[in-house]
Amino acid sequence: MDFTQAFIQIWHTTGLYNMAWQQGVMIAVCCFLLWLGIKKQFEPLLLVPIAFGGILANIPMPPGEMIASLSTTMVDPSTGEVMTTFGGFLGIIFHAGIDTGLFPLFIFMAVGAMTDFGPLIANPKMALLGGAAQFGIFATLIGAVALSYIYIGDKQLFAFGLKEAASIGIIGGADGPTSIYLTTRLAPQLLGSIAVAAYSYMALVPVIQPPIMKLLTTDAERKIRMTQLRPVSKREKILFPLVILILCALLLPSAAPLIGCLTFGNLVKESGVAERLSKTLQNEFCNIVTILLGLSVGSKLQYDHFLTTETLGILVLGVIAFSVATASGVLLAKFMNVLSKEKINPLIGSAGVSAVPMAARVSNKVGLEYDKQNYLLMHAMGPNVAGVIGSAVAAGVLLALLGK
Repeated sequence: MDFTQAFIQIWHTTGLYNMAWQQGVMIAVCCFLLWLGIKKQFEPLLLVPIAFGGILANIPMPPGEMIASLSTTMVDPSTGEVMTTFGGFLGIIFHAGIDTGLFPLFIFMAVGAMTDFGPLIANPKMALLGGAAQFGIFATLIGAVALSYIYIGDKQLFAFGLKEAASIGIIGGADGPTSIYLTTRLAPQLLGSIAVAAYSYMALVPVIQPPIMKLLTTDAERKIRMTQLRPVSKREKILFPLVILILCALLLPSAAPLIGCLTFGNLVKESGVAERLSKTLQNEFCNIVTILLGLSVGSKLQYDHFLTTETLGILVLGVIAFSVATASGVLLAKFMNVLSKEKINPLIGSAGVSAVPMAARVSNKVGLEYDKQNYLLMHAMGPNVAGVIGSAVAAGVLLALLGK
């Protein structure tokens, strides 16, 4: 082989030779997501690995050597032997943790170990506010189906069926693991777009929610002071996850994996006899799974999956879902005040989205702007943790209806 042939052969293996312009665009998009995570600190624990995984998935390589490619099974025509060719390392991680549904379930275990259901137990009617926030999911599902009727000439602009619409709608729950869990089962081709939208809007809770909260409430409503929550006993905290799990298993088995992992993590924490396990779930276990989840979700940001009109529709519908969920919680709190003597500050209704604990902190922050002594954090945690359960239940309903 002479020098020219060697140079040409090496050149054909370089990224410059194999790069498509779309890959360059996606690498730039992922760098922007890194900037949001690092500079602006928008959900950095997940946005950083997702963005970095997206860069890796779009590195131009010779055909068949994608870092994010999955393993393939082939039959040797000469011998009839079945051979498995393993794909890139991101593809292997994705197959092991996302395709199987393990990573979102593991995250729910960690979330359960970090969650205090005490405020919800002390004031059970706050569960209604967590349920109201799920209206955003079903309203957006209808909107996504409506988009599928938009045509330019004979071309359908948004190819959203019921399964795709359900996966997009779950963004309104502001629950990243639930969005991933549902999407991998109903519309895996949309996973990258939905995951980025879900976590981006979770990070933008302090930006999106306050204008909606202020628009829908009066100055007097924002200053409503709520009575102090009653103390919750250890027995109640131990029984609560068990009761929730049993009810879910009996009434909605399709949501049992998510609810089961959430309640297991919480029981480990509240039992008080497995402190090592509780600390592991909250720290090392959660951190390891978060890294692997972020990288594997980022592997779905390949340009051929992301740079589509569907992605634009998902981003628009995602913010609508989140806004409707926020508004639904606030409006239901106002309606409950009409029927109840014990007034609820409507600001805590916005915490019904399950972005724990950020949404509760936003409710508290907006309340303090109008009354420096009105601390709403513990009251807002009630609908906030109810939203976690609500989004899992909503996902279970959609799986039961559309998962077959």
